[in-house]
Amino acid sequence: MSTELFYLVLVTALTGVLWIPYILNRIAVRGLIDAVGYPADPKPHAPWAQRLIKAHTNAVENLVVFAPLVLAAEMAGATSGVTAGAAAIFFWARLVHAVSFAFAIPWVRTLAFAVGFFCQAAIAWVLLIG
Repeated sequence: MSTELFYLVLVTALTGVLWIPYILNRIAVRGLIDAVGYPADPKPHAPWAQRLIKAHTNAVENLVVFAPLVLAAEMAGATSGVTAGAAAIFFWARLVHAVSFAFAIPWVRTLAFAVGFFCQAAIAWVLLIG
């Protein structure tokens, strides 16, 4: 498995498990019955869980861009040190983004998002000039 595909799997797995902490918070705050139901006036999540929901949504939105870029690079045979490095950095940037978003760490969240964007742009650039 290439480095790019390895990190695509890690990014996908991370995105796939980000919901677990905020669902556990939902159960803790609302109780199991209201957590799985549709209460008329649900109790709000803890602030960190509300932020993690947003981080998860953002992770899904970015996976939709990252995955096709990595797959296109693989199919085009355009993988290189640049694409491998960008894929690895993208994973760590997304992890930092989720944690800093959940814990409300200003600047770090935005910087991590920007780093992830530039990683996607680097892979796209390699594909476009290739």
